[in-house]
Amino acid sequence: MEFSAICLSSDGQSSLQTSLRELTTLGIKNAENLAIPSVRNDAAFLITVVGTTSFLGVLAGQLPGDWGFFVPYLIGSISLVVLGIGSTAPGLLQVAINGFSSFFPDYQDRLTRHEAAHFLVAYLIGLPILGYSLDIGKEHVNLIDEKLEKLIYSGQLDSKQLDRLAVVAMAGLAAEGLQYDKVIGQSADLISLQRFLNRTKPNLSKDQQQNLTRWAALFAASLLKNNRSLHEALMKAMSNKASVLECITAIEQAAAA
Repeated sequence: MEFSAICLSSDGQSSLQTSLRELTTLGIKNAENLAIPSVRNDAAFLITVVGTTSFLGVLAGQLPGDWGFFVPYLIGSISLVVLGIGSTAPGLLQVAINGFSSFFPDYQDRLTRHEAAHFLVAYLIGLPILGYSLDIGKEHVNLIDEKLEKLIYSGQLDSKQLDRLAVVAMAGLAAEGLQYDKVIGQSADLISLQRFLNRTKPNLSKDQQQNLTRWAALFAASLLKNNRSLHEALMKAMSNKASVLECITAIEQAAAA
C-alpha cells in the first residue's frame, strides 16, 4: 500500500517562505483570499430576512383599519430583533445561519469535502483520529494525541508540532480552494490555527504566522491533490456516516486500488 504523502522533517518546515504564486500554481483558486473569512452565508441570511420582512410588511399594509398599521410594524421589527441578536448573542444567530446555509446547492459537498480533508491529512501525517461529525453546526474532526494535548494546554508547542497541527487546520480550506473559486468554511480553521499559534514557544512574529498559514495551506493542498482518489473515497464513506474505522478502511482500500 502506497500513499502520496510528504513527511515533515524533524525540525519543521514552516521557516520556508511560501508565496501566493505557489498556491496558485498548485491549483488553489483566489489564493489571496484564503485567510479572509467569508461573509457569504451571513449576508445571504440577513438579505433574505430583510427582503422577506419588507415584502410582507408592504402586503400587510393593505390590511383594513388598525391591522394595516400594527401588523407591518410587528413584521418590520423582526429585522431589528435579528440584528440585535447578531450584536449581543452572535452564537444564537449562527445556528440560524448554519441552517439557512444548507439550502445552498454546494453546501453539502463543501462540508463533506472540508471535513474529509481534515480527516485525511491528519491520517496521512500520523495524527490519531477520535471521531467526526457532518451535522449542521456541529461539523468537526476530533484528533487525539495525549502528548500534543498536554503541550497545547501548557502552551509549549514547538515548531515541528505546530507544523503538523497547522497543516491539519488548513486542510479544510485548502480542499475548498482546490475545488471552488471562493472558500466559505475557513473561519473555524483560522481560529483553530490561531489557538495553536498562541500556545507556541517561542512566539512567532506576524510575518512568521502569515508564512506558516500559507505554507500549511500549500502542504495540505499538495497532500490532497496527490491523494485525490483517497479524498473522494473518504468523502463517500463520511457521507454514508461510516465509523472512523470504516473511514480508514475506505482510505486504505482506495490506496490499494
